[in-house]
Amino acid sequence: MSATWRLIRSGEVAPTDAMAVDEALLAGDGPPTLRLYRWRPHGLSLGYFQRHADFDAETFGREGIVIVRRLTGGGAILHADEVTFSIVAPLSEPLFAGPVRRSYERVHAILAKAIERCGARAEPRGGRALPSDEPGSKWCYSDSTDVDLVCGDRKLVGSAQRRTGGRVLHHGSIVIRAPRHAPETASLDAAGGETRPDVVEETIAATFAESLAIELRPRELSTSEASAARDLAASRYADPAWTRWR
Repeated sequence: MSATWRLIRSGEVAPTDAMAVDEALLAGDGPPTLRLYRWRPHGLSLGYFQRHADFDAETFGREGIVIVRRLTGGGAILHADEVTFSIVAPLSEPLFAGPVRRSYERVHAILAKAIERCGARAEPRGGRALPSDEPGSKWCYSDSTDVDLVCGDRKLVGSAQRRTGGRVLHHGSIVIRAPRHAPETASLDAAGGETRPDVVEETIAATFAESLAIELRPRELSTSEASAARDLAASRYADPAWTRWR
């Protein structure tokens, strides 16, 4: 092994905490970290620049779906039965060297290998169009690029990046079962793949370790990271002013 990274398996977390921890890791100075988590209750994450008014907040609220705003851009994602991955590391890490596009290609290549080990097949979309794409859609899974991972003719993995202060956050979702509100979304279940979240997480972690030639050591948040995350959850992500600022 040429390097050591931290592995955090957060289990099921509230949407506000999910986003707060990602930001706390990005803003801190901790080691390169792979974090895996799930959303309970289910959440709707808006891209940083999206308009809150474009979504029916009242309906989502009645169904217990919590709306949060991400630090990263892109389209909205309904987080239900999925595994979310989060990578936070200095920009000096080889995974993020060079153009942003290359870092997406590297991350997605690792995820494609992990998905294959979970019994499904995912590959970059390339130059072909997807029938599920809707130009200008507000939804992440209805808009794809050539580097996005697809399963069959639908997008399977949504991911986004934020770079600041010499560090990078790359996070995204791998759908296990399509949300009820978006039954057409590709999923591991529909592709005949693994549907046990713990197994999917273990496979992702093992594949990252092998692909990057790193040792992944299970760890928790540091005291300062946990404190920062609690503050961010309360002061930003649970604050309607942040969620609705645009």
